[in-house]
Amino acid sequence: MPTGVRTTAPPSPTRNARRRPGWRRGSRSRLAGAGLLLGLLVSLSAQPVPAAFVYDLSSRLIAITTAFIGTQVLLYGAVPEAAGEIAVVVRGPARDTTVRRKSQVGPIWINARSLEFRGVPSFYAVASSEPLAALAGPGVLARHELGADHLRLTPVDAAGFTDAEIASFRRALVRVKQRAGLYSSEPGTVSFLGDTLFRTRVTFPANVPPGIYQVQVFQFAQGAVVGAQTSNLEVAKMGIEAALYEHALHRPALYGLAAILVAVAAGWIANLLFRRP
Repeated sequence: MPTGVRTTAPPSPTRNARRRPGWRRGSRSRLAGAGLLLGLLVSLSAQPVPAAFVYDLSSRLIAITTAFIGTQVLLYGAVPEAAGEIAVVVRGPARDTTVRRKSQVGPIWINARSLEFRGVPSFYAVASSEPLAALAGPGVLARHELGADHLRLTPVDAAGFTDAEIASFRRALVRVKQRAGLYSSEPGTVSFLGDTLFRTRVTFPANVPPGIYQVQVFQFAQGAVVGAQTSNLEVAKMGIEAALYEHALHRPALYGLAAILVAVAAGWIANLLFRRP
């Protein structure tokens, strides 16, 4: 062998066989770690932004007295500049409600069929800074029950009713509530004062039911809900109105007897005052 020339022996197959599995395991571990990091970043970027607004109500208690003829509550708040649109939903206590369909039999009308719905809001109002159809698609509106047409009105027992008949009873329920002033016929308007301040007024009619009301405020951006907040509002009977309501609800027999005695006494006094000699 000439001087100055180094000959490198080929690597031992046995040594390479011992090294390769370790390299593969290391490569796989690094690839798995990179995949997990990428998935974490994607999931974080897909999560909705927390509610970036604040709001409050001008009053959180509506007192129903003998002179109550309805009222309005002001909802106001603020959002960061160019932070999207706002929608407001106010719903009353849920109650099971029966809808009856009348049919004409000869000269009179009688109740023919009825369908009961579970958990119907006793009051429903909605307002938005843009038309609801412009805020999001039907799927998003239905998920958050934005608009009377998107309320989830579930029948208690729909046996014997077709889908078309259930939809007809559902529309009739909403129509009756709107006629009584308890449901919004048209969405109200959320007005922006400048770029950050917003406000809307919620009207409560004289026949508004007592109970705890839920106030929801949604923030929309690019057709999706990116923030939401919920608070409560109480409607309560006060004074003699509350006392009469409690007696009529919890002591109906005593309330009925008292009503009869008052009517008899009023008739006797009127007879004394206005009878002819």
